[in-house]
Amino acid sequence: MIVLAPVYEPRQRLLAFVRDLRDAAPDARVVVVDDGSGPASASALDAVRELGCEVLRHGTNRGKGVALKTGFRHIARSHPGHDVVCADADGQHRVADVLRVAGALHDDERIVLGVRRFDGTVPLRSRIGNGVTGLLFRAATGVGVRDTQTGLRAYSHALLDWLLAVPGERFEYEMNILLEAVRDGHPVRQTVIATTYLADKESSHFASLSDSVRIYLPLLRFTASTLLAAPRPRR
Repeated sequence: MIVLAPVYEPRQRLLAFVRDLRDAAPDARVVVVDDGSGPASASALDAVRELGCEVLRHGTNRGKGVALKTGFRHIARSHPGHDVVCADADGQHRVADVLRVAGALHDDERIVLGVRRFDGTVPLRSRIGNGVTGLLFRAATGVGVRDTQTGLRAYSHALLDWLLAVPGERFEYEMNILLEAVRDGHPVRQTVIATTYLADKESSHFASLSDSVRIYLPLLRFTASTLLAAPRPRR
């Protein structure tokens, strides 16, 4: 198993995540893709490199989608035949859940999502936003996904070339993956994980308005293309 962690301006939580992962799964390989962080993040990146992580770096911030593709491309070239678990190494994903999602990936399942429960102390706007996105996704595709924005996902090694061909450079890339999976018939399994929200989303780099627009546009395009492709009734 290879854990792929795209990061931007990582803090010490990255180091804690890698240490916990090493303790729980010593054989796991970790690939960190730094998406153009500044000098303040150098110490955290150097520390995880010393722990044995492979650290790839972008000179400028290019977006989460590009960072994931950089990781997929490296893994396909340097570690062929290995399945990949993508995780946000900022404290939102517990190592136990990373391993749970990895364990749920079987030969007949190409994609596994770690889906959060949106109840309890989840912020209201996050609960509403996920609910609306889920309804729109079901309306567009006919498929129910409980957490379309989860960053904890496992992919079969057989999908790496396919993942590199999916369009998207920023947060919309993960939505595009789900839409393309539905279109191309790749099965998606969902397994429940813990819901963790940091204070004021202090680790998040999600720009509410602009990134929300990027996420919803693929849904609209998918719906439009489906409607245009539908056979017209005979008169």
